[in-house]
Amino acid sequence: MRRRILPGFGLSLGYALTYLGLIVLLPLVALAWKASGIGVAGMLHLLSSPRTLAALKLSFGGAILAAIINVCFGLLVAWVLVRYRFPGRRLFDALVDLPFALPTAVAGIALTALYAPNGWLGHWLMQRGIQIAYAPAGVILAMVFVGFPFVVRTLQPVLESLDRDVEEAAESLGASHAQTFFRVILPMLAPTLLTGFALALARAVGEYGSVIFIAGNIPMRSEIAPLLIVEKLEEFDYAGAAALGTVMLIASFALLILIAVLQRWSNRWAEQLQ
Repeated sequence: MRRRILPGFGLSLGYALTYLGLIVLLPLVALAWKASGIGVAGMLHLLSSPRTLAALKLSFGGAILAAIINVCFGLLVAWVLVRYRFPGRRLFDALVDLPFALPTAVAGIALTALYAPNGWLGHWLMQRGIQIAYAPAGVILAMVFVGFPFVVRTLQPVLESLDRDVEEAAESLGASHAQTFFRVILPMLAPTLLTGFALALARAVGEYGSVIFIAGNIPMRSEIAPLLIVEKLEEFDYAGAAALGTVMLIASFALLILIAVLQRWSNRWAEQLQ
């Protein structure tokens, strides 16, 4: 009989599955069970409500847009932090983690104070017809703020491990800096970019604390789905809150599966390029 190199596999596997079931799977099953209390007709009525549709559209649409913005600018920031040395670089690198440490409510208050119509930047923007606070733009801004570090911290170690010989070979063959980046470096970063996108998206979809302050929570305009869940809980409509949470869970799970498929495809593409 072949012995395992590392003993205790059965015990550790059982512990891991038990822990995963109690912490992750059991609460999700309880959520779905609670949501079933309103029935199919109640679920359809909830989802067909214009207010619910508008909140879901803003939550997921804003999260996707915020994740795209974070991928673009997160790649730029990670590139600067890895490839260049300049005074204050360590401080700049530490500031990237600020949204991790800052309470979300504090972040929301700070963004509102800055971009409100009477804020430092908000007053100047309002004079030019641009409203950030108490509008969908404010929701997206808060989502960008909380999701930004995920992209940068995902990209940094991969950029540091990239082999410079590939870039030098491309340049020696006559490729410009732009061609080297878009045809050599970017394809190798595609799987990591998708991972950062997924993390930023997941963080933005469920964001509540920083969004409610700057959003203004105007129904049909700047109201997010998590706020609807809280309102239903305050009205003691636990089944309705669970149903709306289940809808968000299913939609988020579907998005993550799609991103995982794209990431697997991009991994194969990157391996073929190498």
